[in-house]
Amino acid sequence: MTSAPPHREIAVVAFAQTGHRRTSDELSEVEMLMPVLHEVLDRTGLKTADIDFTCSGSSDYLAGRAFSFTLALDGVGAWPPISESHVEMDGAWALYEAWTKLLTGDADTALVYSYGKSSPGPVRDVLTRQLDPYYVAPLWPDSVALAALQAQALIDAGDTDEPALAAVAARNRESAAANPHAQLRGTVPRGDYLVRPLRTGDCPPIGDGAAAVILAAGDRARQLCARPAWIRGIDHRTEAHGLGVRDLTDSPSTRLAAERAGAFERPVDTAELHAPFTAQEIVLRKALRLGDDVTVNPSGGALAANPIMAAGLIRVGEAAARIHRGDSDRALAHATSGPCLQQNLVAVLEGEPR
Repeated sequence: MTSAPPHREIAVVAFAQTGHRRTSDELSEVEMLMPVLHEVLDRTGLKTADIDFTCSGSSDYLAGRAFSFTLALDGVGAWPPISESHVEMDGAWALYEAWTKLLTGDADTALVYSYGKSSPGPVRDVLTRQLDPYYVAPLWPDSVALAALQAQALIDAGDTDEPALAAVAARNRESAAANPHAQLRGTVPRGDYLVRPLRTGDCPPIGDGAAAVILAAGDRARQLCARPAWIRGIDHRTEAHGLGVRDLTDSPSTRLAAERAGAFERPVDTAELHAPFTAQEIVLRKALRLGDDVTVNPSGGALAANPIMAAGLIRVGEAAARIHRGDSDRALAHATSGPCLQQNLVAVLEGEPR
C-alpha cells in the first residue's frame, strides 16, 4: 500500500439520481440503477475502467433476498475485475468507506452508489427488523409509530406543535417544486392522522430510487470538475439501541458527528438534512445549531422523496451539486438510519473561493 499525504483533499465531483417514483414494478434494481451510473460517469468523462474503487449501499430486507447487491454489480460491470465493497446501510455510509479508501492513497477515484425499492413490501413492517430483537421488535412498533412518539415528546417538551410541523412539511414541498427528481411537490394536503400527532404530510412518501456520486482526490478532482465539492470533514455516530434510555427530543450523536466533522468551526450557508419526518427536522436543526439564515433542504429533502438506502447519499449529492453550480460555498449534509435518528452521519463540503 502506498502512503497517502497527511491531509489528502477529496471531493465529490459528480452526482446523479433517478426520478423518484411511488413504484417501479417494471424495472429491476439493475435496470433502475444503470441510467444513473451512466449519467454520473458521463458528467466526468470517466469510464468504468477509470474508477479505482466502487462501493455501494443497499438492504437485502427491502429486496427480500440475500446478497441482492451482487445482482446490482451487473449494472457496474464486474469484468475485468474491480475493487469493490458494499455496506448494508444507506449509501452515505458507502461514501464514508470510499472516502477512507481514498485517504489511504490506494485509490484516486471512487464510484459510490445506492438504491432502494420500497414499493414491493410493507415498509413500516420491514423496518421493525432494525429494532432490539429481544424487547422491542416482538411488539412490532412500526417506523411511523416510533416517529410519532418522538414528535409527541417534542410537543410535550414545548419544542414544537402541530402547526409548526405542518409548516416544515409545507416549506419542504414548496422547495421540491423546483426539483425535477422529487416524488412529491407543491401543496401538502392536510390529511388524516397516520399516528397522532403525525398526519400524512408529516411523513415521507414510499418510493423507489437510486443515486450515485463520484469522488476524486487532489488534482484529479480539479481535472474532472470545474468546482469540486471538497469534503472538509465527515463523521458518523450512533445512539443507544434501546429507545427507552434515549432523550428523543435531542440527538447527541448528530451534534458529536457535526463537531468532529468541523461543522461548527465556520457557518454553513446550506444544509441538506435527512429528516424523513417533520419532527426530526426540529431535532436536527437544534443539534446542528442551524439558524434562519441557513437554507435548509432546498431540494425538498426526504419529505419530498425518500428512497430508503439512497436518501442519505442524495443529501450529500444535493449539497455537492449546489457547490458545483455556485449556489453554495459551504454546505452541510446529514444522513440517518434506524428509528428516531438512531445513527447519524454529517459531512461538511466546501467549494474553492470564487
